[in-house]
Amino acid sequence: MKDANVVVRQASADDVDSIVAITEEVFAPVSIDAIIEKMIGATASWIEIKGQTIRKELSDNLGGAFVAELDGELVGYVTTTINTLASRGIINNLAVRAKAQGHGVGSRLITAAVEHFRQMNLAQAKIETLTINEVGRY
Repeated sequence: MKDANVVVRQASADDVDSIVAITEEVFAPVSIDAIIEKMIGATASWIEIKGQTIRKELSDNLGGAFVAELDGELVGYVTTTINTLASRGIINNLAVRAKAQGHGVGSRLITAAVEHFRQMNLAQAKIETLTINEVGRY
């Protein structure tokens, strides 16, 4: 069910800590780094590794990141990168808090990313989801 109270906007530097917090919440059961940590251990926690990755993506391309607010609360985000050689926009991360799922938040974030790719005149869009990520496959 879509919710009219969902607002999608370009991410800002003020959103970074909230985005990392959403990452920790949403990716815990499906992060490849969390799985590796659980299986064989790690030199740093999966949260630190994923958080560093997200912060780098945002630092490198904040203009290609979008956040969703539901009733004024940040509940999701999408990050993107561009492969200019392939003329391809890549959705690196898409996360929506569990309490906001079912309101069209993920769809709206993907739409914002694809529109960003269109504005850049890219020929392709790409997103990958691990098979263990049941929620991310819909």
